[in-house]
Amino acid sequence: MNVIFEELAGQHGARIGIATLDAASSLNALSLPMIEALDDKLARWAEDPAITCVLLRANGEKAFCAGGDVRKLVEACREHPGEVPPLAGRFFSDEYRLDYRIHTYPKPFICWGHGYVLGGGMGLLQGASIRIVTPSSRLAMPEINIGLYPDVGGSWLLNHLPGKLGLFLGLTATQVNAHDALLLGWADRFLADTQQDALIDGLLQLNWGEQPARQLNSLLKALEHEANEQLPDAQLMPRRNHIDHLLDVADVASAWKVLVALQDSSDGLLARGAKTLAGGCPLTAHLVWEQIARSKHLSLAEVFRMEYGMSLNSCRHPEFAEGVRARLIDKDNTPHWHWPDVATIPRSVVEAHFVPTWEGEHPLQDL
Repeated sequence: MNVIFEELAGQHGARIGIATLDAASSLNALSLPMIEALDDKLARWAEDPAITCVLLRANGEKAFCAGGDVRKLVEACREHPGEVPPLAGRFFSDEYRLDYRIHTYPKPFICWGHGYVLGGGMGLLQGASIRIVTPSSRLAMPEINIGLYPDVGGSWLLNHLPGKLGLFLGLTATQVNAHDALLLGWADRFLADTQQDALIDGLLQLNWGEQPARQLNSLLKALEHEANEQLPDAQLMPRRNHIDHLLDVADVASAWKVLVALQDSSDGLLARGAKTLAGGCPLTAHLVWEQIARSKHLSLAEVFRMEYGMSLNSCRHPEFAEGVRARLIDKDNTPHWHWPDVATIPRSVVEAHFVPTWEGEHPLQDL
């Protein structure tokens, strides 16, 4: 299942639960067995009074988690063209339940988000009560590349960013460094990549029976102080006013036009984002625009319920399978989008992504 679970003995009988993603060769992409194992263990640890704190981390230097394992999902989509494959219902339901569990976890939940933290990895990191980033961290929602959309609570995350930054990140898949993650509210602490062992040692030395929140805060502050000289310069926030001005538009077709025009910009960050969007999925752009608009006043649980329907419907439409084929399976990087022009995608196609594909009560109604 590629997840390792440990319980380390601390002071006065306290135990620290550590879950380690262990699929470095796939950049720790989340498979269904990994999701199910994590959810089961986290539920057990939540009920165990001896477990005082949980740490979620990953093996491998390159990534905490580069997203969900969508290859098998797309294979199932190909076997059920125009339908929702059974695997999709189970995968997205279990993944969103896991993400929601982390968001609402009753104990201190620390997530060490080093390297690439993309898509499904963001779903794990963003729910944690203490989100740690490092000099190597690169956070992004890159679904524009594969014809999906920023899910795993992405509607909530993008909506809670200042100005038009959520729309910009959803459309361009721009990677966010540690400094920007802190400024955007996507991270809580900055530590050096080499400080994980020191963090664990510190957790084991805490007296969890007496003012644990104060002790934990002091530990994190001390470690962060040692790491501060490695904090990279912010890249995104200094451009916020310019991005807000660029994306002060009435519709997604206008946003697409404005951003794609920046491919030859002297600003490297904007030029990279423009090139990504130019090769990205026009339908995804519509879904990004729509999910941000529809989720503005939704609760977190309502967001996951909305995204569940969007994800199942994405499996019924051709763009997701084609994007994964081009980017991750054949790797020719030349997706042939069914709707190649952002300006001519029928409104009915976009709205169809928000129509229930199930009978009766919502499968995530109990969140």
